[in-house]
Amino acid sequence: MSDITAEQIKAARAALGWTIIDIAEATKIGSATLKRYEATSGVPHSRKGHLTKLRAYFEAAGIEFVGTPNDAPGIRIHAQGGDRDKER
Repeated sequence: MSDITAEQIKAARAALGWTIIDIAEATKIGSATLKRYEATSGVPHSRKGHLTKLRAYFEAAGIEFVGTPNDAPGIRIHAQGGDRDKER
């Protein structure tokens, strides 16, 4: 499942201490797109597989997405990744 919510994206980014610019550079997803995703509520409208790419990127850093978009969406943190090298 690739659907993650805006709230989960914001929580994952905050838990890792990463900026939107950090994520944009690492994933090649535009910073304006990432800002738009975070400014919405629920699952952001996405094309080009961006949500799948974001999910994989956060999961590689130790974030687990729990729940579903409609039932208690959240995150679990399995590793401290805030200062690790962001695989670019």
